[in-house]
Amino acid sequence: MVSPKYWRIVLKLSGEALAGSLGYGIDPDVVNTIARQVKEVMESRVQLAVVVGAGNFWRGIAGSAKGMDRATADYMGMLATVMNSLALQDALQKHGVDTRTQTAIEMRAVAEPYIRRRAIRHMEKGRVVIFAAGTGNPYFSTDTTAALRAAEIEAQVILMAKQVDGVYDADPLKNPDAKRFKELSYIEMINRGLGVMDSTAASLCMDNKIPLIVFNLNKEGNIKKAILGEKIGTYIGGEFNGKRDC
Repeated sequence: MVSPKYWRIVLKLSGEALAGSLGYGIDPDVVNTIARQVKEVMESRVQLAVVVGAGNFWRGIAGSAKGMDRATADYMGMLATVMNSLALQDALQKHGVDTRTQTAIEMRAVAEPYIRRRAIRHMEKGRVVIFAAGTGNPYFSTDTTAALRAAEIEAQVILMAKQVDGVYDADPLKNPDAKRFKELSYIEMINRGLGVMDSTAASLCMDNKIPLIVFNLNKEGNIKKAILGEKIGTYIGGEFNGKRDC
């Protein structure tokens, strides 16, 4: 059995990923597929935390653009992440994966409050921990949540699950000549404005030396490949001197 390269991981899922082909809401088939992949990963005895976005229900910045108070719009987005987290928790539990959801906004009837040491203890006991409700503060994205929680629990890597197979120099859906990067440094990602994550999240990763692996979630088995250290997607970390694109 191949040993995993990373043993404590934060998996960042976009809300849109949970919607699948529906484009809105939660597609049970997609959530079930993700849960099945996570179960396979947990058999390698890694420690896994998950951060889920809310784009399948609500984007605070979009509500703000239409005149809603930004803080209110962001709090609505945080609540939407809780719905996604509970759906994922339910799917994981049905696959026999012991899971705990922790929320940055206290709501004890449905989830535990976020407590760093308790989260680490859950992971040490082989439980998947889902971090919901963002950071608990408006004006921060779930990408920032992933970076912050990764730093707090001392994760070795953040796996950024996307709908494309890595980071490109242009939108591959619009430009067939777009080039995919094999590797990038943090500062290149920020300077090029590649849209992998917002600048706050990117700076947190850079300051705490937390590498990112951006990969295609739709290809089953990719989560395990990333954890084993196989070359998939785009690796973002320190300075590189080699060839950056495929």
